[in-house]
Amino acid sequence: MTSHGDAPSSHRSDAPSVVTVSVLTVSDTRSLDSDISGKLIQEALESRGHRVAERQLVKDEPHAIRREVLRAIARPEVDALIVTGGTGVSARDITPDVVEPMLEKVLSGYGELFRMLSFEQIGAAAMLSRALAGTARRTAIYVTPGSSGAVRLAMERLILPELPHLIGQLRK
Repeated sequence: MTSHGDAPSSHRSDAPSVVTVSVLTVSDTRSLDSDISGKLIQEALESRGHRVAERQLVKDEPHAIRREVLRAIARPEVDALIVTGGTGVSARDITPDVVEPMLEKVLSGYGELFRMLSFEQIGAAAMLSRALAGTARRTAIYVTPGSSGAVRLAMERLILPELPHLIGQLRK
């Protein structure tokens, strides 16, 4: 029988060393060339030895977001999808509204921790973020705000430290 302190290390032993990720930027104003947040995500993943299967960009349109999420998670080689943009409260910010119903399991802690860490950096404005994460079709899905600061925070403090562990759990 192991103690609670041993559980994470035993679970982490099942974690893959390389994870394959699709990156999707949701924006009405960016192109792939001007997509700083998507580039930051790709660079962060590759700097840790992970593989980026593709980087796509779609407009803030429900059908386009849904189509690209479904396409990404249908690819057997894709372990995770990171979606950036469209998480605020303006009328065009619909990414969480489109993605959340597609999730089989919601990882509430991601959004909670993201907002907590954001609060430390930007104060009460953190409550306006609707960052979320979950799983669908044995694929991890993260939805992050589109600002470069938010992407750095999500990648460095939350996604990269736990991504291999989460994928290892999904493969069981």
